[in-house]
Amino acid sequence: MEKCAFIGGFDKIDLILHIAKTLSNLNKKVLVVDATTLQKSRYIVPTMTPTKKYITTFEQVDVAVGFESIDVLKQHIATSEAKSFDYDYVLVDIDSPRGYVGYRISPKDKHYFVTSFDIYSLKRGLQTFLYAKEPVNVTKVLFTKDMLPEEEEYLNFLSKKLKIRWNSEIIFFPFEAGDQSAIYANQRSSRIRIRGLSTQYIDNIAFITEDITNIKTSEVKKAVKLMEKN
Repeated sequence: MEKCAFIGGFDKIDLILHIAKTLSNLNKKVLVVDATTLQKSRYIVPTMTPTKKYITTFEQVDVAVGFESIDVLKQHIATSEAKSFDYDYVLVDIDSPRGYVGYRISPKDKHYFVTSFDIYSLKRGLQTFLYAKEPVNVTKVLFTKDMLPEEEEYLNFLSKKLKIRWNSEIIFFPFEAGDQSAIYANQRSSRIRIRGLSTQYIDNIAFITEDITNIKTSEVKKAVKLMEKN
């Protein structure tokens, strides 16, 4: 099992679901964990049994909501679910130190810091690293059309006392109006699709998936394209 932490105060559950669906199309068993404070996935991922904590399957991807730690989640699966905790990948949506500690995110896990440049997203996301005990390598995933030099300087300033080593690769999502409209349409139809998303958004889904798996680009792009056919 490999854990990937998607960290930040920015709304990132739709991006995580697209990556999870791509992994599923690559025949990987995937669990998405919503460990955020708001637990937005309760409202956009369909389920028949919306209890305090539950696991539901959404387009061949398992989604866990309401579990404060990985230990509680594993115990729930062992006692309540007709399945085993044998996932290839666990993608954890985190926006607080509590989620970071509860899911035992470690330096060996992939770290993606997902943010725009509004102050809430930056500060809320960075505080997640307060309890990181060792330096961690983190990839910036920035939802902005153009990053001004002063914006990157400000992000680096806010993070300079934290145990973060920024990777050289930066992933940009321009997040055009069409992307937002496509995501809203997918939510209304209870589907994970790429129809209507910009080319750069789709390419970045593939890029992050490839970064997680090291599967060659051509195979990953085929897996992404399957979401269009759906």
